[in-house]
Amino acid sequence: AVVSTQSTGLLTTLLVACATGHYHDYDWKVMQSIFPDLLAGEDESCDHAKISSYHIHVLFWQNNKDHVESALNLRNNFINRYRLNNKTCTIAAGNPAFGHEMCVFEVDWNPAGPFTTAQYSFFIPPYRLQETSFWMLQNKGDHDVFIHPNSGCETDDHTKWNTFSGAKWPIDASVFTCNYPGCKPNTRS
Repeated sequence: AVVSTQSTGLLTTLLVACATGHYHDYDWKVMQSIFPDLLAGEDESCDHAKISSYHIHVLFWQNNKDHVESALNLRNNFINRYRLNNKTCTIAAGNPAFGHEMCVFEVDWNPAGPFTTAQYSFFIPPYRLQETSFWMLQNKGDHDVFIHPNSGCETDDHTKWNTFSGAKWPIDASVFTCNYPGCKPNTRS
């Protein structure tokens, strides 16, 4: 494909900005509008799935009063830091929801979905991932943090393309029902 000098220069600028961590909402929107296929999958397999969003999960021991209290303090601090009061997620947890704003999922007080312990999570648009994950990793204390993309390929999102900070907890991938790019589950998983 022929790419203009202007497009090549803009692409180079955007990729350098992303690589150095100095990108902004504007950069992300420009990159999507000029190069819509840059972030899109090349086919309908999970091998080239477009990443539409991320989740940051905090896992905690639901039977330990001190651990629950500190996990909830961390949650409240994140909510206050990013002004997420009254921004409860209304989408299914597995929905990639491209373009959706940052929001807060309800606390799972017992093992649920793929998680083997209590946890809560935040829906993160791609352009907010760096600042939110950086904050969470610096403030997590004794808690284990699990970050993964949302592409619709739930198994790969949670088992291949994830990262843990702290202990690595087992993930029960048998619960996933969406395993193709852009898939949107009907229920919370």
